[in-house]
Amino acid sequence: MKTEKNGLKVAIVQLTIEDGNVENNRKRVMDKIKDVMEKNKNVDVIVLPEMWNTGYDLKNLLELADEEGYPSVVNLQEIARKYGVNIVAGSIADKRKFEGKTKVYNSSYIINRQGEVIERYDKVHLFRLMKEEKFLESGNRTITFDIDGVKCSVVICYDLRFPEFIRKISLEGIKVLFVPAQWPIPRENHWKLLNVVRAIENQIYVIGVNRVGRQGNTVFPGKSMVVDPWGEVEVELEDKEYSLCHTINLNKIEKIRRYLPVYEDRRPDLY
Repeated sequence: MKTEKNGLKVAIVQLTIEDGNVENNRKRVMDKIKDVMEKNKNVDVIVLPEMWNTGYDLKNLLELADEEGYPSVVNLQEIARKYGVNIVAGSIADKRKFEGKTKVYNSSYIINRQGEVIERYDKVHLFRLMKEEKFLESGNRTITFDIDGVKCSVVICYDLRFPEFIRKISLEGIKVLFVPAQWPIPRENHWKLLNVVRAIENQIYVIGVNRVGRQGNTVFPGKSMVVDPWGEVEVELEDKEYSLCHTINLNKIEKIRRYLPVYEDRRPDLY
């Protein structure tokens, strides 16, 4: 029986994304990951932001999107195998054919150390302020997956605003929630508060990875962060391209759950 690790060394990759410039975006991501892996030892998992292949060039997604993960995910699989690292691949615009019609999803692929795709999550809640529902198909399921024996999940950006959705996932026994995002400056305070509150109420680690840069008049502040299950922000990045490695202490989770047994005190007979 595989013993669960007491910690995970997480590499956050916070970067600029150019809308519609797929080749440059892909090259930037691959170069950043290689740089992280060559400068840091024993990285367990790399995490990327949301829609890093196309940005929010929504009107051109049918032309720009990957096709069932090709080529972006295939490139990441090669890197995962080369360096022996897990990758939570943020999310990409990803098109698939369904009943003869091509649909585009906002999809997060999970890749293990052997370069195998072990899960894929399609963003469930589409953001009407960005008119996502006009260009993207919504997902219809949650996922969990293991990173070196540690049960994890991923949601994407706007999903973070739905506490009942995150609680449903947490009840499946996860210890780490990854949140790739493109969250802009006008709602920067919401970004921080929601990451913190989701960590506190579910007694899990929340790792939010945001982008930086500009899309038209919209500016993205970065502020990628690691929040522990007590709501303490262990890491918070500034508003520039930056990669950082941080080891999370999974022993905190059980300690906090014993001290404050929220899950045992729930009343599912009432709600």
